[in-house]
Amino acid sequence: MSEVTVPPQYKRFVALGDSFVEGVGDVEPRCPNGVRGWADRVAEVMARADPEFRYANLGIRGRVLPAVLGEQLEPALAMNPDLVAIFAGVNDLLRPSADIDALIESYDEAIGRLQSNGATVVTFTAYDTGGKSVFGALRGRFAVYNELLREVVERRGVTLVDFWRMRVYSEPRMWEFDRLHMSTAGHVSMAIEVLRTLGIDNDLIPVELGPAQRVSPTQRRRDSRQWTVEYAIPWVGRRLRGVSTGDTIRPKYPELTAMAPSET
Repeated sequence: MSEVTVPPQYKRFVALGDSFVEGVGDVEPRCPNGVRGWADRVAEVMARADPEFRYANLGIRGRVLPAVLGEQLEPALAMNPDLVAIFAGVNDLLRPSADIDALIESYDEAIGRLQSNGATVVTFTAYDTGGKSVFGALRGRFAVYNELLREVVERRGVTLVDFWRMRVYSEPRMWEFDRLHMSTAGHVSMAIEVLRTLGIDNDLIPVELGPAQRVSPTQRRRDSRQWTVEYAIPWVGRRLRGVSTGDTIRPKYPELTAMAPSET
């Protein structure tokens, strides 16, 4: 007689990280910071199954890994979560001076502390930027980061969502126009993948995108010019001034919160 596997029942879910965790790109004016995101969607599914479930999201856009760990790790530990999702490091990799070995070493230590505190830890590889006109040159350092992270995952038994291998994100409409953040469709797909990886049943439905869009060379050049003016130049300017879009942002859910279950 085969054994019936029952998915774990998590009571306290805390998400740590940068804009990926905060939910930037999934615009929802009714949510704190005006964004929803995959982590909120995962929490809503869990809340639907358990009225005692609580959720905190400490992610803030623009945060580099040292800031994520320095600002968010201790508050997360104090909540005694039994489930933690953490994603950080990509903002560091965008900087030429990033020490990938040092990043992974600090990431490894933080994951160990979360596990020692009793949490199941979920983390993510970085997305594969191969073929991307702007970020394609960073593919090598993203690959190195991912390989070192996989070693941590295997050694510590961390739950991994392998963003690098999720080819559905080669569809441009899974991303916002800024080319950095997932769109609502991207966040919904990520929520589905996180729940699947955790073995949690759900009825989330991927966003229907319809037929692939054809973009003429003229429109592509126009979009590139617009992107340069609206996103690339301001981004470089912020780097030169040492400021971030997250400097005035507070965590969406800084304390364990009862989430309202959502059907969409």
